[in-house]
Amino acid sequence: MKRLGYRRQRTIAAPIKLNGTGFVTGKPIQLRILPAPADTGLIFIRSDLSPSATVGAHVSEVTGTYRRTTLGNAPIQVTLVEHILASLRGLRVDNCYIELNGPEPPGLDGSAAGFCQEIVSTGFRLQDGFVTRWAPHRPIILEYAGASIGFYPDSGDQLKITYFLDYGPRSPIPPQSHSETISPETFISAISNCRTFVLESEAEQLQKMGIGRHLTYQELLVFGNHGPIDNSLRFADEPARHKILDLIGDLGLCGFDLVGHVIACRTGHPQNIELASKIYQGVFGLKPNGNFRRAA
Repeated sequence: MKRLGYRRQRTIAAPIKLNGTGFVTGKPIQLRILPAPADTGLIFIRSDLSPSATVGAHVSEVTGTYRRTTLGNAPIQVTLVEHILASLRGLRVDNCYIELNGPEPPGLDGSAAGFCQEIVSTGFRLQDGFVTRWAPHRPIILEYAGASIGFYPDSGDQLKITYFLDYGPRSPIPPQSHSETISPETFISAISNCRTFVLESEAEQLQKMGIGRHLTYQELLVFGNHGPIDNSLRFADEPARHKILDLIGDLGLCGFDLVGHVIACRTGHPQNIELASKIYQGVFGLKPNGNFRRAA
């Protein structure tokens, strides 16, 4: 990895409060996003625990990647963090406290749009600290059975992400791809409002596991044999765009800016986190060890 330079750190201009229901637990959740000093990073606070406890939004804190990204160890744990983290990273908010009175952020509509609207409405404040921008010297490529993800050098000055989605020939979700150069503007317009999605068979399985029993087809993008059930797509390639949203949140756990081209094919949270770990190792020369460090 090579260091390309720096940009000023940012936090939000004022506290944000947002209420909703957790997708996983179905419980009412109150979220507060609070400004934090330079070099704090993104810190989750579980205010429902006694005493309240914190966990850093960092790749070293990842403890679960099954269908979502989970940070920390029970009971000091926060799950389904990728949407709120994508909102903060996509809008270049580097330092804040994310206070929750439960184990997950509000699910909202399954996208990041609600978080983004509140953050943009509140505004931003530049800080004295700096965020380092890193790019790969050479490609970092991870390959799996039928899937791959890589981080490649690119001539541009931003992070570009391309995702190829393919569930196979009999899937109700057609093969599709999307490519986006990520900036606050493109994140808001092209990525933030793309919702999480599942196949009908997956939704039934998750509800049998006690996950999302409260959700209806109008609240979650569920694909049946003929497409979305009782719902409609916001973009023809909305599933591929949502995969990019997840990637922004997961790769943001590195704690610094990335410049280059991420290309992913048929991957999910486990592969996203493995790539984030490889990138972190490429910067520091060691694997994430649980100690939050900002690249300098």
